Amino acid sequence: MPAAPVTPRTPSPVATQRVLHVINGEHYSGAERVQDLLALQLPQFGFEVGFACVKPDRFSEVRQAQHVHLFEMPMRGRFDLGCARRLAELIRAEDYALVHAHTPRSVLVGSLAAKWAGVPLVYHVHSPTGNDSTRRLQNWVNAKLEHWSIRHAAQLIAVSPSLKQLMEQQGFSPERVTYVPNGVPAIDLPPRQRPEQSWTLGIAALFRPRKGIEVLIESLAALRSRGVDVTLRAVGPFETPEYEREVKTLVKKLGVGDAIIWTGFTQDIAAELRQMDLFVLPSLFGEGLPMVVLEAMAAGLPVVASHVEGVPEAIRHREDGLLVEPASVSQLAMAIEELVVGDELDYETLSNNARERHGEFFSDRSMAANLAEVYQKILGY
Repeated sequence: MPAAPVTPRTPSPVATQRVLHVINGEHYSGAERVQDLLALQLPQFGFEVGFACVKPDRFSEVRQAQHVHLFEMPMRGRFDLGCARRLAELIRAEDYALVHAHTPRSVLVGSLAAKWAGVPLVYHVHSPTGNDSTRRLQNWVNAKLEHWSIRHAAQLIAVSPSLKQLMEQQGFSPERVTYVPNGVPAIDLPPRQRPEQSWTLGIAALFRPRKGIEVLIESLAALRSRGVDVTLRAVGPFETPEYEREVKTLVKKLGVGDAIIWTGFTQDIAAELRQMDLFVLPSLFGEGLPMVVLEAMAAGLPVVASHVEGVPEAIRHREDGLLVEPASVSQLAMAIEELVVGDELDYETLSNNARERHGEFFSDRSMAANLAEVYQKILGY
């Protein structure tokens, strides 16, 4: 179940503490959005954020928190101890009170740096590392390295109850794992009304195999073959050029190229959500609590999504949207068709429910407030 709503509080009366977030930085997708929003929201609770990027790239260019200090410390390899030493020196020089790492790669050096600098470590579990990609050996190696790196962490942050349970199953005591749900800002849009004719389906993601875009494309083709008037707006970059070619080949094979708009990366997700009537996330596996689902809810978009990991902790079936089994083209197509042509579910009710649920449980302010309480407990005030 979601955490109880956080009552807005006045800024912390204590002196501001400095916290270093150690991140990858090569993309700007869900986890990076969390990092960016925390940097914007935590100062009102007494914590100033700095960033150290071990794979610097897009994050440094497009983040909203451009005023926040960002140190580029590229790792020369997975076991770059020199990077850990440089981080430790930075922590001491800049007087950071705590290190907060967000990925298996960043926590590998972040944990060593925190130990050498004599400060506590917090690790943010955004998704199940052992089920992150289709490469099983890489998943296994990353999960083992992650577990070794966080064995002495002061606290683990799980973005969903399912991830908290996973970390406890791996041997971490319940007291060391805190559930802090992701959160996003409210999106100021007028109440949504059911489309009268053509529907625009929407998806936003860093497109990679586990996001299930092929399932959505096949569902789109099936719907259009049955005369359902739907098009697709796909927002975001592809993880690799090879995967993009693979997906575009499927689009051509199914003959739905004229029904899909590929926008590429955007910094203004709210502007894209305004152009959608129904949000779809057909993930196959590997989800924590998807930020883009929360953003769709904030925009009042009903959601059709796969019943995987943390997704049902945000979307209540037939209340805020519909949940389907992963990798099922038929179920996904039927769920979309039920909303588009059926009359059993009221579109406006789903929209209002989604927006209200976001405001009650998944705001960016409540995310920062909950995390600030964890920091305060660790630092002893």
